[in-house]
Amino acid sequence: MKRSDITIMPEYFERYIRQVDDIELDDAFQKNLDRLATINLAKLKSLQNRSYAEGKWTIKDIFQHVIDTERVMAYRTLRYARRDGVIPQGYDQDLFASNANAENRTLEDILEELKQLHQATRLMFRSFDAETLQVTGINWNKEMSVLAMGFLITGHFIHHLKVIDEKYLPLQYETAG
Repeated sequence: MKRSDITIMPEYFERYIRQVDDIELDDAFQKNLDRLATINLAKLKSLQNRSYAEGKWTIKDIFQHVIDTERVMAYRTLRYARRDGVIPQGYDQDLFASNANAENRTLEDILEELKQLHQATRLMFRSFDAETLQVTGINWNKEMSVLAMGFLITGHFIHHLKVIDEKYLPLQYETAG
């Protein structure tokens, strides 16, 4: 199913969902995997632990955040798909980030985990039939379908790659200080 097949567009999460073209969900996952395969690791590594502003995450922190968020959203999606009716609790992304230990991991390791996770999440969504993709649950006080969750996951990934392109990659031309 495509992004345009989402019948309930959740207000807050729409900004991530709309990052994805109106394509099949499986194709959206594949495009993200293709993007990961072409990331210029040398450019990202040249930034080391820099961030574009005080209090902002590093490149490693951002990718770890994408991993953590995908895991949380995939878990929520599975609960909706299995129709258990439980509303999963929220989570504190800053608390997760401060306890993720990303600074002590290599960027290569983090990106490999992201690649494997995104592929596994893709396979989970492939297992859902059309009826299951329309099942809804509550995500952060917003009703969302399983399909919308898939586009949220892929769009959140795209959003953070854009942040890296727009705010972090230009730092490589600035003098480290």
